[in-house]
Amino acid sequence: MRSNYVSKTQRGIRVLSKVLSSAVIGIDACLVEVEVDIAFGLPSYTTVGLPEISVRESKERVKAAIANSGYVFPDDRIIVNLAPAHIRKMGTGFDLPIALGILSASGVIPSNALEGRLVMGELSLDGRVKPVNGSLPMAIAARDAGYVEIIVPHTNRREAAVVGEISVIAVQTLSEAVDFIRGARQILPERFDPDLLIAGDEENASDFSEVAGQEHVKRAMEIAAAGGHNLLMTGPPGSGKTMMARRFAGILPDLTFEESLETTKIFSVAGLLEKDQALVTRRPFRSPHHTISDAGMIGGGNIPRPGEISLAHNGVLFMDELPEFRRPVLEALRQPLEDRKVTISRAAMSITYPSCFMLVAAMNPCPCGYFTDQKISCRCSHYQLQKYRDRISGPLLDRIDIHVDVPAVGYGDLTDPRPGEPSHRIRERVSSARKIQTARFCKTGIHNNTGMKNRHIKRFCRIDDDSGRLLQAAIDILGLSARAYNRILKIARTIADLAGETEIRSSDVAEAIQYRSLDRKP
Repeated sequence: MRSNYVSKTQRGIRVLSKVLSSAVIGIDACLVEVEVDIAFGLPSYTTVGLPEISVRESKERVKAAIANSGYVFPDDRIIVNLAPAHIRKMGTGFDLPIALGILSASGVIPSNALEGRLVMGELSLDGRVKPVNGSLPMAIAARDAGYVEIIVPHTNRREAAVVGEISVIAVQTLSEAVDFIRGARQILPERFDPDLLIAGDEENASDFSEVAGQEHVKRAMEIAAAGGHNLLMTGPPGSGKTMMARRFAGILPDLTFEESLETTKIFSVAGLLEKDQALVTRRPFRSPHHTISDAGMIGGGNIPRPGEISLAHNGVLFMDELPEFRRPVLEALRQPLEDRKVTISRAAMSITYPSCFMLVAAMNPCPCGYFTDQKISCRCSHYQLQKYRDRISGPLLDRIDIHVDVPAVGYGDLTDPRPGEPSHRIRERVSSARKIQTARFCKTGIHNNTGMKNRHIKRFCRIDDDSGRLLQAAIDILGLSARAYNRILKIARTIADLAGETEIRSSDVAEAIQYRSLDRKP
């Protein structure tokens, strides 16, 4: 036996040990102090401090892991307190700190050996340390609190090492962690290698050069990417809507390190990081099925988890066949599209997740799909057509900046041997326009044109008399709402940025107006 465990008689005095761990709330972590008290008395094990069922079940995992690792589980009265008590504790990451706390109180680990260290990890019955969700925000919380070392499961090592300024020790078993803490084993800290963050091979990524024709749609997507505008494509089946949408993320500017860190936190909390993945280095592209529930899209559950709109944070949310989504799901998008965050309230807690995503949607022009097709006759009645389009409410359409028609691809475009413009060239123009916007809004907290408020629109989207008359005529004819008016000015500002112009021209306004094709009078 490895233990220097002392008997009950020798241990007649109450023994207390403390281990620092962490709990994730939303995408951020808060520090949790795991206190283990062992006293002489009838054998019992109690966990207090608002633990969820997965935390209460740790008793059996910890007991088996300690025994199967060659140590003696105390046959005494054990109380485990998770402080602060007002925060609900969830997940299995408290197994390892509880086990170390018990071994520390038993005398296996020196009482002061755990000071300045944050510990997390799930235990299997044989003593192996299994990965946990949220190790990145936990490592950030430990660093911000001034701790110098964090002990994590081996699988989570690269994710935690991204934080820097803190020593990350990866362990695979309970006995390995105990030996390291006692000084009997040396484990080198995990190092953060920025070169490993480079995204995958660009040659394997989908490219816009593979899209035949549809130049005006590519132009609309370039404008959307440059200004961060939401986009809706309407066209018959087979016109390439989905194909272009899947290439949209490839023309967006590369993730900054801060954006990558925030996106990774969401994926870490949701448990969606791939094995040994350190950071999310490509902008997320999420494409939920139209049968998705409200909770799946927005987030929720008894223990609130991030939904698709949060998993698409700093990336793209693609909704194919938009009218086929349930009406409550569509209407639930309205507030996140405006506020760039979503708050999930439950009886036990209220959690806010970021949801700064670009919405790219696609739909058919009618139920049969061929209303705008010049070769195939539409068989839908006017009532069916109107009912189909009414599935998307006016307020939701107002929040989608750009509406573009996607016609069927002609034979000439399909057989044209000349390749289209590659994605990297479009991305260069988009990045240049984004840099202009970053400089423009450097003191406002806004990152792109779509984030402008009314006061910013009045300041940065001034138009001349000719443009004003053109816009007034469009409003009178199309019956545009005040929100649509602001959307047109934002789009025109983006078009001018792509051209490198400081002032909005009448041609910019004219092009912006044509991207409101689905607007209608109330």
